[in-house]
Amino acid sequence: MNNNDTRNRSWLQSIAHRAMLERGMIPDFPPEVSAELDRINDPAANPGETARDLTHLLWCSIDNDDSLDLDQLTVAEDLGGGSIKVLVAIADVDAVVQKRSAIDNYARQNTTSVYTAAEIFPMLPEKLSTDLTSLNYDSDRMAVVIEMTLAGDGSLQSSDVYRALVRNRAKLAYNSTAAWLDGKGPELPAVTTVGGLEENIRLQSSAAKKLKALRVQHGALDFETIQARPVFEGDELKDLEAERSNTATDIIEDFMVAANGVTARYLASKNFPSIRRIVRIPKRWDRIVELAAERGTNLPADPDSKALEQFLLAEKSADPLRFPDLSLSIIKLMGKGEYVVELPGESAAGHFGLAVKDYTHSTAPNRRFPDLITQRLLKAAIAGRPMPYQNDELQALARHCTEKEDDAKKVERLVEKSAAAMLLESRTGEQFDAIVTGAADKGTWVRLMEPPVEGRLVSGFEGQDVGNRLRVQLVRTDIERGYIDFKKA
Repeated sequence: MNNNDTRNRSWLQSIAHRAMLERGMIPDFPPEVSAELDRINDPAANPGETARDLTHLLWCSIDNDDSLDLDQLTVAEDLGGGSIKVLVAIADVDAVVQKRSAIDNYARQNTTSVYTAAEIFPMLPEKLSTDLTSLNYDSDRMAVVIEMTLAGDGSLQSSDVYRALVRNRAKLAYNSTAAWLDGKGPELPAVTTVGGLEENIRLQSSAAKKLKALRVQHGALDFETIQARPVFEGDELKDLEAERSNTATDIIEDFMVAANGVTARYLASKNFPSIRRIVRIPKRWDRIVELAAERGTNLPADPDSKALEQFLLAEKSADPLRFPDLSLSIIKLMGKGEYVVELPGESAAGHFGLAVKDYTHSTAPNRRFPDLITQRLLKAAIAGRPMPYQNDELQALARHCTEKEDDAKKVERLVEKSAAAMLLESRTGEQFDAIVTGAADKGTWVRLMEPPVEGRLVSGFEGQDVGNRLRVQLVRTDIERGYIDFKKA
């Protein structure tokens, strides 16, 4: 097999399909889904008096350059005196995808869209997720709107949740929007054609910064990681490109965290259960303390998110180039997130990394099944209808969603590693600077500084722990299995 053959997208696609099946996920829509889809030809209808008409507002979407499944729109209003009203519109997927329909049963099995380097496996058919249930540009769509009024310091003064008709006035992309906001890129075409949009996006950015600053005061952790995105020319893999967060991604992240908090509290106020997303107190806090001590900072013996955030902020300021490596180490030591059910009158654990107690997933119902569940609960609460799920069903779904999200991440990681193995196969014997990202009985893993590729340390791993830096040598790649093996140089 020649070099071009080994870098072919189709090979990665076959690896992705196999990995989906091995993890109990369904890579292709079954016939009953296709048959049901044929009978759906219109977006959600406007229910009339029970929904507000907000199509006149300057709604915009900000997402990845190639995103077609638009789950949310945002808009802001200056109320004077430092107060800002922020509205987040979430696509009303439930109005089209009925509970226990064939499409819903498929989504319920996978529970999430899977984004691999070679192929996207959407949770919902693209006829829905990129069209009929997507908040597409210049189209009227039904949405669940989360309204938040923020004080000058970013604190929440009031909030509401209701249904509304919305219209996307501008489809924006993260990178170009961030470059424009930061004064490092050209003016956005939409800004010149849609009156008032420039001021509105800048107001949104201001509101997001206030929300972030307040969460940081409460101990939210400000991480910065590097994501490796495969770059193809046609069907040939050419490179891995590092992706970082930016000003525009921060707007969406901070608005979504706030909206998810409002959603959780709204359901609680209506005496409804909710599925919460939690990250428990880090199990390897002792190693986080060691990493801080190596850098001259003493953290408390017991987990303390505020102290950890102060340490992270200081490190980011002192060494911004290496901060993503520290972030990665801390994230690995934090442990995985999970879905749990909070029943009325009970109290679930909060999200350690976000420093929020009330946090549910509600803002991406085209891509995540927990969000679709939450949307159904919200709409029932808004309308005063009975709960669409029983408590024991919610408990089972929370466990299932946690398991399948873990499976999806493993599929995505495998294909990322297979893509990386493709790029590195001709570089066996070369040495690289690396950082330890995982250390356990089952093995030790390292990530190269450049290219940002992760692999297993098969020799010289004795005494290594997360966050250690070392020089490694590439000894073997296996594209089919996604193996990249290093030894200590």
